[in-house]
Amino acid sequence: MKRAAIVIALIVILIAGTAFTAGPGTLSVLDGVMGGGRGTARVREGVPFGTHGQKLDVWRPSGGAKTGLPVLIFWYGGGWVHGSRGAYAFAARAYAKAGYVVVMPDYRKVPDVRFPAFLQDGAEAVKWTRDHIAQSGGDPNRIAVAGHSAGAYTVAMLTLDQRWLRAEGVDPRIIKAAVGLCGPYDFYPFTAKRAIDAMQGAADPVMTQPIHFARADVPPMLLITAGDDTQVKPHNAVNLTARLKALGASVTHIDYPGLSHENVAMALSKPFRGKAPVLADSVAFLNRAMPARQPLPPPSS
Repeated sequence: MKRAAIVIALIVILIAGTAFTAGPGTLSVLDGVMGGGRGTARVREGVPFGTHGQKLDVWRPSGGAKTGLPVLIFWYGGGWVHGSRGAYAFAARAYAKAGYVVVMPDYRKVPDVRFPAFLQDGAEAVKWTRDHIAQSGGDPNRIAVAGHSAGAYTVAMLTLDQRWLRAEGVDPRIIKAAVGLCGPYDFYPFTAKRAIDAMQGAADPVMTQPIHFARADVPPMLLITAGDDTQVKPHNAVNLTARLKALGASVTHIDYPGLSHENVAMALSKPFRGKAPVLADSVAFLNRAMPARQPLPPPSS
């Protein structure tokens, strides 16, 4: 009876289209009820990493190959203020079902910290993944990064500005592909309060901007925008795409007209996957950027 009441309440939320507004955690519950977790497993939960008490979860397909799977580190959004790894389980499950070992790390947030703490936490998550992901069946030589909103900012900065990974003793070339969903990449001068608050620690604000670090030799990047995004305007991705293309870098920009900032993240979940092919497009991109390893031919006799 209690489960039925929960299902009915979630269906009401679904019909109203307010699952993300009610909180990503609600969307994750709804995703689970509607079968979003089938074929996936959270194989590690609350694993400590880094030097500031951060934790992460690891998801993977529940069947198929046991080792050598491609890896995706996913950072959730929340304006550098909100969010938790558990609330975004729907995103981890989506990519795990597509064949990826998914690392979902937490990171420190405003007002407890300012720039560049969340980037340092992100770099520590990459280091942990390099050192430990094989234990969960992932291939440390095929690591991609993805994120939504503030998480996409971390993705872009770790991909473009090599200082953060090098500070952790990680070769920046470890990132083989990057997917940014509705991320801020070119937003100085700061006008939004959350950006002003988050970037207070920067001696030179220009150095907070992913576009400042655009270069020709970046790994393939996919930048996704929502046509009706009023929180992180599409010009962020448009400008970064133009800068990277001018340098000869491999970058793809996809815009989904009519979608809001939240819709792009929601489209990763099973209940709202029909809003736009965000999952299919990003997985296709990742598969092209990190093709499956081919077995060595047998030795000739």
